[in-house]
Amino acid sequence: MGEGFQFLDIILFALVAGFLILRLRSVLGRRDGHQNRNPDPFAPRPKPEPGDEKVVHLPDRNERPVDAARPVEAPTVAAGPKGPLEVGLTQIGVADPRFDPQEFASGARIAFELILNAFAAGDRDALRPLLSPEVYANFDESIRQRQAGGQRLETKLVAMKSSDITEAYMAGRTAHVTVKFVTEQISALYDASGTVIEGNPTQVIDVTDFWTFARDTRSSDPNWALVATGTAD
Repeated sequence: MGEGFQFLDIILFALVAGFLILRLRSVLGRRDGHQNRNPDPFAPRPKPEPGDEKVVHLPDRNERPVDAARPVEAPTVAAGPKGPLEVGLTQIGVADPRFDPQEFASGARIAFELILNAFAAGDRDALRPLLSPEVYANFDESIRQRQAGGQRLETKLVAMKSSDITEAYMAGRTAHVTVKFVTEQISALYDASGTVIEGNPTQVIDVTDFWTFARDTRSSDPNWALVATGTAD
């Protein structure tokens, strides 16, 4: 009898221990090896439920207080009659049925801010996966020159006024999409002593950039890389 009671005690203790382990896991959660991964700016995002839309407000500029807010305009695809742009977008859609111009423009806007901030901070690890090897080499050289001279760059994206797709085409199996970004920024370059040698830390300026992103449509990786940059003449 004594052995029977001991056996029942063991079973009872095992059940209690299992219950406690399940409660701890439900409270503390589990690590699956995917924590703290950098987000892919071009990954599709879930659609908001009706009534759950949120408008992000960014400050306005041009001799206006930096805290004067206005809504950010949604990214768009440049409108107009059917032409090379529409043909290019269609070709990309045929090569990659998952391609959506509006989602791409939204991802490009996120990538623009990530790259802008990473370049100013000299964060090569953040830049590398977002840039082609050639563009990364140019960015890296600029960062090296800046650091060698003890210089510090501060850049702030005040407002994203628009992000429009202006060109799209296929080169072999590689898709190329150019986006025109019209932004308001504050930028200042400081020397080793902290003196401003370029830009103005209190002035908001209009900046127009043309960035071209590319992606091999045969790749399972949905990420696009920045392959060329330019500014308005």
